[in-house]
Amino acid sequence: MDAAVLEQMLDETFDHAVVHHGYTNYMRDYEVIVYATADPRTGLTPSHLRYLFRYCVEVRCETSVPAETWRVSLDDRLIDHETGLDLGGYVWGVKWHCLYPGAKLLPESEATRRWSKALGLDFHEVRIESNTHNLALLFSDLQVSEVPVGYAPFVVE
Repeated sequence: MDAAVLEQMLDETFDHAVVHHGYTNYMRDYEVIVYATADPRTGLTPSHLRYLFRYCVEVRCETSVPAETWRVSLDDRLIDHETGLDLGGYVWGVKWHCLYPGAKLLPESEATRRWSKALGLDFHEVRIESNTHNLALLFSDLQVSEVPVGYAPFVVE
């Protein structure tokens, strides 16, 4: 995958909302579901976009919420938006993360070179930062597609 095209795809996530992230149900690819909106004056319709990081061999996920905030955000009532509003901690129940400062392609690394050599494919590393989680993904290809409202990535058949 061309790095310039990849960077452009990632730039389009800036300041939108992550509503889900995790490995797909077949456990090879990693998906990030983004709710993309624009100023209503633009006339653009909001949409849910699936960023599918294909052949994802590594994911690191860490919190971006400071320990002091975690300390006051352990109450289970905070996982529900309605019951958590007036409690004074981080309301996990908003069910989305702001993509800020967003996603960026990292420079080639020992890990990307090692996987590229091992599989015969180009590998990339991306850092995705939000107000709740920071992700680092090591993958080969990225596909973006629109998904319907209510998309449930973990339906077991």
